[in-house]
Amino acid sequence: MAAMDVIVDNLVTLWRIPAVRHNFPWLFLLVSLVGSAVKELEVVPQTYFSSRRNILNVYFVKVSWGWTLLLLTPFLLLSNSSFSRSVSFLGQRLLSLLVATTIWYIFTQTFFYIEDATGSCFQTDTMEVVKEFVSKAGCRKAGFSWQGYDISGHSFILTYSALFIVEETAPMASLKTANLSVLQRMVLNLLYVALNLIVIIWVWMFACTSVYFHDPSHKLLGTVFGLLGWYMTYRVWYLKPLSPGLPPQSQPKEQKQHT
Repeated sequence: MAAMDVIVDNLVTLWRIPAVRHNFPWLFLLVSLVGSAVKELEVVPQTYFSSRRNILNVYFVKVSWGWTLLLLTPFLLLSNSSFSRSVSFLGQRLLSLLVATTIWYIFTQTFFYIEDATGSCFQTDTMEVVKEFVSKAGCRKAGFSWQGYDISGHSFILTYSALFIVEETAPMASLKTANLSVLQRMVLNLLYVALNLIVIIWVWMFACTSVYFHDPSHKLLGTVFGLLGWYMTYRVWYLKPLSPGLPPQSQPKEQKQHT
């Protein structure tokens, strides 16, 4: 496990660099703007990742929130329990998962509503309006195409999920000297590396979305809403007393277990 320890140490060191932490959110805005310009200029050739059927899109991005919760929930429980085993503390930290899921659900459902409200159903070959369908789901199920204002759900979720993961894995920097069993340390390291791999996939697929898909305003709005969801929680609300609070950053101490 020495190699794993080295990987974890390097990742922790990377995320502790102030410039990396401070500029990472704005990377998404920059990539969205540059990628959109590149798409409009049509200077990037079609590749494997220009197909919606590429393996990362089908098996990761399409279920991105599931991957986020699957890996982050056990990491959050294990890492935060190293700081305190108080039921109220762990419950408060788990509340951040509920808040994030609520934000994901509200934004994505709003995007669906806007696309339905602003769109129309068209015949695929002649592009004549098919008036009997008033929703994207019904239109596509019947074999037609739907055109509405499609705020990029990919741009939103990849931005928001990546920032959410980075915020909630920050305690790893304080857990190097924590009193953990060999098994706990191994599981925590594996989860941390897996979450960083997910962030890498999210950034790559965000870049592919920016270069290959959607209109510029659709991507820009999706990105801005992802940034807004992160900022209003981790930079505004979570600084207040009545909130899930920020992830613990101080060195964990030996504490008695509370029930």
